[in-house]
Amino acid sequence: MPVTSTSSALIRILERLARGIDCFTEWTGRIIAWLTFAMMALTCAVVVMRYFLGSGSIALQESVTYLHALVFLLGAAYTLKRGGHVRVDILYQKFTPRGQALVDALGAVLFLIPVSLLILIFSWEYVANSWAVHEVSKETQGLPWVYLLKTLLLVMPVTLLLQGVAEIIKNLLFFFHLGGEHTGEQQEGMV
Repeated sequence: MPVTSTSSALIRILERLARGIDCFTEWTGRIIAWLTFAMMALTCAVVVMRYFLGSGSIALQESVTYLHALVFLLGAAYTLKRGGHVRVDILYQKFTPRGQALVDALGAVLFLIPVSLLILIFSWEYVANSWAVHEVSKETQGLPWVYLLKTLLLVMPVTLLLQGVAEIIKNLLFFFHLGGEHTGEQQEGMV
């Protein structure tokens, strides 16, 4: 099928959209990655305070949990972009890059998007209830932002949906020889 000027413009728009989502995911992922160092430092501080200074801080301990949630939930889209999620590739590795691109696109449409939507739908009321009461820690010395922590249950599927759209675009454009890139090739370059 020949590429017309209209379809060429659409392809450029889709490529720009995928690049924009990729840029956002890469930027946020790199920032979030630094939180692992903060989490490590806080964990060391908790250990030193407890075992060497004989004191502790519930808020400090909870902040490690908050950072862990931030890294895990907000890093999911970055991991997807970098091809770091676990996949069973018994047959996948034997496919051509075009075949792999089609499997990746179909996997995103059939699994990633529905699961992300289900997480979003089923988490909505849970998070809304937490916001309604401005839920705080059950510990008296704990952090007062449990409702913000639970909000990550909504942010994570949204970022996964966005990155999933970018992956679908790139893989389908690659599959149909219209540009794009096979996202499976990024696995080798994971840092």
